Amino acid sequence: MRLLAIAFLIVLTSFTVRAQSTPTAPTATPTVVFVNSDSLLNNYAYFKAVKLKLQTLTQKAQDEITVKGQAFQKKVANYQKTANALTPVQKAATEKKLATEQQTLQELQQNTGKQLQEIESAENTTLYEKIAVFLKGYTREKGYKIVLTYSKSSPSMLYGDDSLDVTKDVVAGLNDEYTKSGGK
Repeated sequence: MRLLAIAFLIVLTSFTVRAQSTPTAPTATPTVVFVNSDSLLNNYAYFKAVKLKLQTLTQKAQDEITVKGQAFQKKVANYQKTANALTPVQKAATEKKLATEQQTLQELQQNTGKQLQEIESAENTTLYEKIAVFLKGYTREKGYKIVLTYSKSSPSMLYGDDSLDVTKDVVAGLNDEYTKSGGK
């Protein structure tokens, strides 16, 4: 067993010495760089505009549902106040009408939520496409082969030397394109 360990160390040392003695040509341009996606999104004007748009749409939808929900609650409260004065037929008709309104309100909530998710998904797809198209030209221009992404919330890359961080350059380029496109 000891002989095997010594043989392993000799082979490992031999490989290490060869790896250290093999000259490597220094490259002027790194082929792999990374972008901090947190910083990219926080500073990309298009993303900020989309985020504001989605927040506005969500707030409008919530306001509409709140107004309709309050109106429905008033109808229910009014029915509860007057229920004793109604005939059984009137009660049944009013309860059926209120149940239909409640179902319509619930469907509105579900449909609105689904529509907002679809809009958000489409906007995320557009965002991804804008960044991917930009990076394709950017990497060709700079001579990069791979652009990795880094995010504190989802760190698939544990470390990247700051010299390989091209986030500021990418954000500047994306914002320049966004401005030139008239904010589209």
